[in-house]
Amino acid sequence: MTPAELSAALRDALTTAVTAGELSLDPADVPAEVRVERPKNRDHGDWATNVALQLAKKAGTAPREVAAVLQRRLLQVGGVQAVDIAGPGFLNITLEAAAAGDLARVVVEAGPAFGRAAAPSGEKVNLEFVSANPTGPIHLGGTRWAAVGDSLARVLQAAGAQVTREYYFNDHGAQIDRFARSLLARAHGEPAPEDGYGGDYIGDIADAVLARVPGLLDLPREQQQETFRREGVDLMFTEIKQSLAEFGVEFDVYFHEDSLHSTGAVDRAVQRLRDLGRMYEADGATWLRTSDFGDDKDRVVLKSDGNPAYISGDLAYYLDKRDRGFDRCVIMLGADHHGYVGRMMAMCAAFGDEPGVNLEILIGQMVNLVRDGVPVRMSKRAGTVVTMEDLVGAVGVDAARYSLVRSSVDSSIDIDLDLLTKRTNDNPVFYVQYAHARTANVGVNAATAGVRREDAFDPSLLTDETESLLLAALAEFPEVVRRAGELREPHRVARYLEELAGRFHKFYDACRVTPRAGEDVTDVHRTRLWLNDATRQVLANGLALLGVSAPERM
Repeated sequence: MTPAELSAALRDALTTAVTAGELSLDPADVPAEVRVERPKNRDHGDWATNVALQLAKKAGTAPREVAAVLQRRLLQVGGVQAVDIAGPGFLNITLEAAAAGDLARVVVEAGPAFGRAAAPSGEKVNLEFVSANPTGPIHLGGTRWAAVGDSLARVLQAAGAQVTREYYFNDHGAQIDRFARSLLARAHGEPAPEDGYGGDYIGDIADAVLARVPGLLDLPREQQQETFRREGVDLMFTEIKQSLAEFGVEFDVYFHEDSLHSTGAVDRAVQRLRDLGRMYEADGATWLRTSDFGDDKDRVVLKSDGNPAYISGDLAYYLDKRDRGFDRCVIMLGADHHGYVGRMMAMCAAFGDEPGVNLEILIGQMVNLVRDGVPVRMSKRAGTVVTMEDLVGAVGVDAARYSLVRSSVDSSIDIDLDLLTKRTNDNPVFYVQYAHARTANVGVNAATAGVRREDAFDPSLLTDETESLLLAALAEFPEVVRRAGELREPHRVARYLEELAGRFHKFYDACRVTPRAGEDVTDVHRTRLWLNDATRQVLANGLALLGVSAPERM
């Protein structure tokens, strides 16, 4: 019996009890889904629910009375061994061994679909992440967003949402001018502008532009700078996209900031807000009443000289996303953008939308690299920062992605390069990948020994404590995926996989899938192979959500 099946049985028990007059509850108050979760204390059963406490007030009776009604009805459900009422009205449910063990078959037969929502939610999500300026390689903070953002997109898709990965291409503004002037200076052998960009990559890009445009330095200097701007941004962005692709991150949309200004999108956003009565004129400028929606002050949208202020692009871009039909716009930003959140949420409200629903902003904290116990701070190519290429070159894509996604984005993290190159259980990505490789090896050895799944499956034989604990962990995977998507916390998947790997290693040490020399193959071996293969499937499914490979050999 899966958690979903138990949840459905609880809902059926509630519905039947209401129909029979055992509970004075409006049928509309019966929840569409009854949440069940693993008790912290294994002695309290396999699953627990607090639904009786949730419904007692509406039913006009004590929670334990509601629990008693459900207890009587659940005990009539096949596969349920015991139902105990605890505390103020919690229900602790114990399944029969066969019902609990049947999960192994469910997982194997579901394959890659196990853990995914049964049906699409219909929700359209625009997930914008990385969006690094095309003025240099992706730094370590952007690399963290690449790992977390892509994993979150995979988790949301598994939870049923329709997700569009979007990269906001900042090709408009002063930083692009500084980039062009830096390329121009390097091409002429001049020092970088005081506010320009350094690092060896500037020379690489400048040389590539000169190779693309022979005779460029013979043109007027202003024309040279414009050419370096156009060609340099194109080359840098091509390099950024290639780095992301090699990191396993592909975007559905690359949205050009410059298009907001060239297509009239800014004017349309301003007009929409005028129509809503959110704009006013003062001191020759056009202002947005963001202070009416929680911002610390109103914001200038059109300056007194008629030029758009920075927030104008934000307004136009948000409206463009909503007009494209996205229900939720999720943006991932670095810690240095924390002060940006208030005005963005006020902007969302000014359009008549709901902050935190139609617009979500996730703030990520810093990442530090450590080698030999000493912080790694410099990259020769980038000049002052550590880049995506530096990290991947040191530990590989799998270790880089996993280490960046396994912690909450709310916390700063230290990446220990020495640890991530070790093939030991102290290395979390190795620990999880090794568990998957071990399940694959068990499958190979089982085939050699003549242990075949198709010959038998008797879940009542899965009675060892390590088997029960492993089954319990497997059962939690769909809920982990759902919660990871709901809370925008893909690190939950990584932490779950580490726990599952630990449960499997203990099962592996305690329970043989293949017979010892001279022993016959029994149904115990065959049924354990189902459990082994179910674990293999869930480990693979979970690693796929993180964009990390599931090797069969290590």
